[in-house]
Amino acid sequence: MQPEVLNHVIRRRRSIFPPLFSEEPVARDVILQMLENANWAPTHRRTEPWRFQVFRGEALHRLARFMTEAYAEQHAGPTFSEAKAAKISKNILRSDTVIIIILQRDREERVPEWEEIAALSAAVQNLWLTATAYGLGGYWSTPGTLPALTDWLALPEGQRCMGLFYLGHPQLVDVTSERGPVDDKVIWVES
Repeated sequence: MQPEVLNHVIRRRRSIFPPLFSEEPVARDVILQMLENANWAPTHRRTEPWRFQVFRGEALHRLARFMTEAYAEQHAGPTFSEAKAAKISKNILRSDTVIIIILQRDREERVPEWEEIAALSAAVQNLWLTATAYGLGGYWSTPGTLPALTDWLALPEGQRCMGLFYLGHPQLVDVTSERGPVDDKVIWVES
């Protein structure tokens, strides 16, 4: 691979929110490739702490219903927002696919939990970069209802939900972003 290709994909990766998705379906084989690349993330002691559940089709309606109800329960009373509840449902249903991101803690705890979370994050980055390479849009969301989602999914002991990855074809092809100069963030120590 040419380094320029990798540089291009990394710099084109963006958070693309579900309202910007078209209705064009995402091919299953592309999702499988995304998951395969996620599986190749670095992992200390090869714990491979990532797990994924892929919601598509009618399953998205069940997920949207649960997430809306979980939000309503968590924010019963004055903190409840009808607009926020509607947005939760709309984001899920606007997505072609929602990938639930799950942390599988090493049962022997051979590495600190933060290393497992870092490995999981690297897996999600691989997932995201692959989506970008295929011209797809994605967004990693970490709502406050993740503990309830962990329970709803009936995850086994040692697993917990770490977010939802919304996936779809973006209507906008060129979403720009900026970063501050890398020189402001690096100190070279050479002697």
